[in-house]
Amino acid sequence: MTLPKFILGDNTDYPDAIFVIHTEFPRFIINLENDEVEWLEDFDQHDEKELLDETENVIQQASEFYDREVGRYEE
Repeated sequence: MTLPKFILGDNTDYPDAIFVIHTEFPRFIINLENDEVEWLEDFDQHDEKELLDETENVIQQASEFYDREVGRYEE
């Protein structure tokens, strides 16, 4: 199965949360309500530099993905 890069998620236990799951390295779940990130990777010192370089970029992409998806629902 091929997964999309981003997946939207919700949970009725967290009615205000907006979850975006990033399925590629570095894998994470971000709650766009409060920008809290849960990493699904174990990182070592070698990964740390790449992670720092990519974090801001992929979180921005996650926000853009959400905006695009919401826009499509509104159409």
